[in-house]
Amino acid sequence: MSRLYLITGFLGAGKTTFLKNFIRLFSGQRIQLIVNEFGKEGVDGALLSDLGAYLREISGGSVFCACRLDQFEKVLRDSAGENPDVILVEASGLSDPTGVRRLFSQTDRFPHIQYRGAVCLVDAVRFPKLYATARACTRQLAASDVALVNKVDLAQDEQLEKTLTLIRNQRPDMPVVETAFGRIPPDFLALLDAAQGGDRSALPLVEDLSVRRITLRISETISTYALTMFIRMFAEQSFRVKGFLLTRDQGTVLADCVGTSVSVVPYSAEVPRQRLGVLTVLSGSKMPVRSAVTDACKWYAQYIISIEF
Repeated sequence: MSRLYLITGFLGAGKTTFLKNFIRLFSGQRIQLIVNEFGKEGVDGALLSDLGAYLREISGGSVFCACRLDQFEKVLRDSAGENPDVILVEASGLSDPTGVRRLFSQTDRFPHIQYRGAVCLVDAVRFPKLYATARACTRQLAASDVALVNKVDLAQDEQLEKTLTLIRNQRPDMPVVETAFGRIPPDFLALLDAAQGGDRSALPLVEDLSVRRITLRISETISTYALTMFIRMFAEQSFRVKGFLLTRDQGTVLADCVGTSVSVVPYSAEVPRQRLGVLTVLSGSKMPVRSAVTDACKWYAQYIISIEF
């Protein structure tokens, strides 16, 4: 019997960093990672490939959306067929996982998988704004057993208290762990086991149609500085900007933007060719990101190969 844990949380909350810490709790056990990226090309899967666990990626949409569910079930069956001790699923930051209990309660479909709970990563700084603009945040909390409030080291007291209040108001029953850098206490698995309970399986599996995606293909003639300035022109109007790009001065770089924090750093690991040069921008339907990206593309037109709204 394989134990399955779900890691969820909105874009930029620190799921991958948390997962690198969480996986250490299963030292010596056979582990399968299933990583779900919302963008057409996965990013986090490449970053996780050095963890020493078998990795499967599902990209192109939330695995809990009806249009991707068949693929997710196939990957689960294939994973369980290899008899791992633990299956860890990192859901897309835009996913609505509220039907996950219902999915795994169907023991005839997954007889060799035991669902052991969900952890919701919360960005202590950005959560109040995201909670008001992205329905996925409320759905992720609804589906989870423990909230891990991350990045408390960056949050002002007022920001942290507002974040905690929002969580308490929606889920007064939920244990909350405050942390930084995705760190977890040594008894975290026991806390997760004790926290499971209640029937949250009746909520439907739906796609968050309020999320908007823009895909940009960027020329490898761009410099790291120009790429950084380009992203900064629309960063504040987005939830997340992410991608592997080729630059003329530093080669392959990982661009990763959460809110106004823009990071463009050299990346030395191998990246599949089809992932290079693709920048994904995710935002809410009420955010003016389209006009901001359009303006930025005018300023940096010589580097833009294509744009897809």
